[in-house]
Amino acid sequence: MSDTTSPTLESYRATMIPVFGVPALTVVRGEGSYVWDEDGNRYLDLLGGIAVNVLGHAHPAVAAAVSAQVKELIHVSNFFATTPAVQLAAELTEIVAGPGSDPTQVRVFLANSGTEANEAALKIVKAWGKSHGKKRVLALKQGFHGRSLGALSVTSKAAYRDPFAPLLPDVEWIDPHQPGVLDTIDENVAGLIVEPIQGEAGVRELPGDFLQAARTKTAAVGALLVVDEVQTGMGRTGKWMGHHHAEITPDVVTLAKGLGGGMPIGATLTLTEAAGSVLTAGMHGSTFGANPVCAAAARAVIATLEEEQLLAHAQQLGDSWRKELREVDPGAVVEVRGRGLLIGIDLAHPVVTQAVQVARQMGFIINATGPQTLRLAPALNISREQARSFTQALPQILAQAKGMA
Repeated sequence: MSDTTSPTLESYRATMIPVFGVPALTVVRGEGSYVWDEDGNRYLDLLGGIAVNVLGHAHPAVAAAVSAQVKELIHVSNFFATTPAVQLAAELTEIVAGPGSDPTQVRVFLANSGTEANEAALKIVKAWGKSHGKKRVLALKQGFHGRSLGALSVTSKAAYRDPFAPLLPDVEWIDPHQPGVLDTIDENVAGLIVEPIQGEAGVRELPGDFLQAARTKTAAVGALLVVDEVQTGMGRTGKWMGHHHAEITPDVVTLAKGLGGGMPIGATLTLTEAAGSVLTAGMHGSTFGANPVCAAAARAVIATLEEEQLLAHAQQLGDSWRKELREVDPGAVVEVRGRGLLIGIDLAHPVVTQAVQVARQMGFIINATGPQTLRLAPALNISREQARSFTQALPQILAQAKGMA
């Protein structure tokens, strides 16, 4: 159903820097959990723009919010405040501050992406370390935090980092599955950055008590704990934030992806007085950060997630869907894991490239995060029937993929 010889894709080859390779499709329209290509073929989008389109495509609430705001005010720069951005900051304060948090301590910085949100978080960690005589910055093996030089410095995969080395100094990676690994956190650690579920690593959740233990240890030595919720936040796991399952209060939380429902926006939130006092006037900024159109979209996303009770839907559908996927074919599906509607499927054979291609030919958009792992991150309002249609098609997808290998 894809055609890499189309005029649009030929023009793409001729004009674009090829960091993404050649796209498989030209998508021209979306509605709900479906998208259409330029030839009119329809696909069930089970990737959701990589966990971005939490309300699907062209949701009326987001479209209306963006349309109304564009007619009022598009951009004014951060020399001035805008009502949508200030209102969004207040709403984020309420949904991110979890059990035991003090909402009055929360402060918000609005950016344009997850990478930028993490960049701000790292500047907080570095500035905190410099002012307290701490040099070490810790991240997790298999972690992914973005492609800027700063965010890349704490991203684990050497293939991403090596072409741009040297990056930030004094960064170390620890294995969350190694017993006693948190004992390496000492008084010289400025901060630790973690994802509650490592999405790029194949939807791998941190060990059960790791976040609680990390919070206890970092607090004890005066290090900042940063939780990267770029992929796991905004209801993706069945709670507003992935770390809410662990009932901890990090020092810093970063958001993006689902926050804008498709509009480019990111956020860095400090949840403790220590972290919130680090950046002062002139130490950080963003020309397009706190854009009122994107802020209006994010407010519509939050309101709709609440009104349509999509956090509960994500948790309930995710639980049942993972169970059904585990029963598909024990000889082909080794493991299914995740929380809510962030799902990883480990295959018995390294046929994920073929599986993604066959799935697309059958009208499903999925992606691979490793040689034997498929990832699903659909809209949080995807229906049970839509999810079941993929489950029913999966045995055929995997059989054909194995035949192509």
